[in-house]
Amino acid sequence: METYFLIGFIGAVVALAFAFIQRGHVMKHSEGNDKMVKIAQAIRDGANAYLKHQYLTVAKVFAIVFVILLIMAFAGMLAMFTPFAFLTGGIFSMLAGFIGMKIATSSNARTAWAASESLNKGLRVAFASGSVMGFTVVGLGLLDVTMWFCLLRFGFGISDPVQLGNIMVMNGMGASFMALFARVGGGIYTKAADVGADLVGKVEAGIPEDDPRNPATIADNVGDNVGDVAGMGADLYESYVGSILATFALSATAGYGFKGMLLPLMIAVTGMLCSLVCTFLVKTKEDATQKSLLTSLRTGTYAAAIVAAIVALILTMVIMGKIGIFIAILCGLVGGCAIGYFTEYYTSDNYKPTQELAAASETGAATIIIGGISLGLKSTMASILIVGAAVIISFFCAGGSLHDGLFSDAFNQGLYGIGIAGVGMLSTLGITLATDAYGPVADNAGGIAEMAGLPEEVRDRTDALDSLGNTTAATGKGFAIGSASLTALALLVSYVNIVQDKTPEVLDFTLTSPTVLVGLFVGAMLTFVFSAFTMSAVQTAAQSIVVEVRRQFKEIPGIMDYKADPDYQACVAMCTKGALHEMVVPALLAIIVPIVTGLILGPTGVVGLLGGVSVTGFAMAVFMSNAGGAWDNAKKYIERGNHGGKGSDQHKAAVVGDTVGDPFKDTSGPSLNILIKLVSTVSIVFSGLIVAFNLMGLF
Repeated sequence: METYFLIGFIGAVVALAFAFIQRGHVMKHSEGNDKMVKIAQAIRDGANAYLKHQYLTVAKVFAIVFVILLIMAFAGMLAMFTPFAFLTGGIFSMLAGFIGMKIATSSNARTAWAASESLNKGLRVAFASGSVMGFTVVGLGLLDVTMWFCLLRFGFGISDPVQLGNIMVMNGMGASFMALFARVGGGIYTKAADVGADLVGKVEAGIPEDDPRNPATIADNVGDNVGDVAGMGADLYESYVGSILATFALSATAGYGFKGMLLPLMIAVTGMLCSLVCTFLVKTKEDATQKSLLTSLRTGTYAAAIVAAIVALILTMVIMGKIGIFIAILCGLVGGCAIGYFTEYYTSDNYKPTQELAAASETGAATIIIGGISLGLKSTMASILIVGAAVIISFFCAGGSLHDGLFSDAFNQGLYGIGIAGVGMLSTLGITLATDAYGPVADNAGGIAEMAGLPEEVRDRTDALDSLGNTTAATGKGFAIGSASLTALALLVSYVNIVQDKTPEVLDFTLTSPTVLVGLFVGAMLTFVFSAFTMSAVQTAAQSIVVEVRRQFKEIPGIMDYKADPDYQACVAMCTKGALHEMVVPALLAIIVPIVTGLILGPTGVVGLLGGVSVTGFAMAVFMSNAGGAWDNAKKYIERGNHGGKGSDQHKAAVVGDTVGDPFKDTSGPSLNILIKLVSTVSIVFSGLIVAFNLMGLF
């Protein structure tokens, strides 16, 4: 049975080979005229410089954590493999984001030039770029998981599924750690530049978006790549790997052994193959509308999900012989598509909620802000009910029972069903992420078209692709947070199993336990404090950009008349410095808080913490992501001529709403799903320390 895990290597090779082929498809297109090449190079240089500084900063933190983990391993609190798996997870997560950023910065001008020929060509180039990101993430994820499984099982001869599963689940900490730094740092960078450029450029100076006279426009385009591409790649790599590893651990406790671990790996491999085939279904006609563009992307993602479901049925029956487990997988697939649909409903301007939000601009910025907050809050209901239904159905269909006692075989089999549902939700990540990652490329393409002075019809085409990208990006975030909730529940159960094995006394994990209850409050608090730090970071960095752009407009004569060039590099440097400085504290919260909580409240307090941060983090992430996406598309809806069009008071009000939504949807919101899982994996990794040393154990 264990030798079948080698299929993971084959899946990784196929995914990475397809990504390489798609890269070649992108690179064969022209970058356009000399001015476009120059702008694209400036964006590349800015993105490379930021990531170089970010990785150097993160490397120092990684080195410190590695030493701490190594000391714990020598003290017998961890397996000796964990510190090294921490490093590989971080490196692979970094690579996923870095490769995505490299192809995105190489394809933005190519997309703009392709769009000058036809809308379909622009879509195909941008989508091919997104495919490189999607299949790189999946390929590296399969490689990481398979490599460590084979190393532990065949290299070191670990034959106990429980021991191997517990070691494997700890391996996700490095990926989560890197993902949080990438998401927070990139999110701060991109939204500081975006907010600064919009507030001074659009609202105060009255110039169009991406106007070459705006000193922050290059920084804004750089930010799209380091935040929405590199950060997102690291984020979804962590989600993908985390869901598989959590299911590995649950398989061992459910008594399924290695066959229960093989199933999620096989579903991931076949889901990748289904995604690969269905990428060729994404195409459109030249006279395509916003709705038909969306239909084109839907065709690819929905077809991949349907084929993946059919294949999953065959695999489940062959490997496990239980139709109930397939129903759990189906819950994940259907739940992911349902979350995507409702996210689209609340954020796309093809639907009533965003159109009504745009209408709120008729009475000013205050009402559109209130309307956006209300829309985001309402949108949480659909996602939470979908995930709730997926949890209940997958638990019972997989054989779960509440009558045989906590952590009985039947109970653990139900938990395995929840874990495998999370794997099912992300099984077609290759194409889902491709539709997500193409958005920033289209956004950059529009900026380059504007700055290079291409004909208006080119900007119209890139705007159509960009507006669709806002919806697909929100959908991608919905998938990430939905799977995070399922994975977080699986990780919470793994933590309980691990700490209970480390102590002879029966721990009280019920809500009536005061330590669990206090932990719940701490977890809820962490969600809000973390969001506050990330929002404040964007505010601080954006203020410096606003001041700098105002200074340049005032002190460099001739900018507004195209007689002098702005100092673009000054804004790029300020965004880089601000993001690197502000990203450290919120990222460290995810490590420090669970450890300190455990050392004070003990292992039961940590269970409360994990429950609190999972529930509040899920709701907060959905609220922020959907509100931000709706504000952005309401602005674009107005820019297409509705409610006064560009330059009107309604447009300025919508821009203000969009600047509020920017850190919601691209900094705080997407970072929360990483926070949920990182807190869980940190708790698991440091469980030995928490059990051995805590204040509650002294009384």
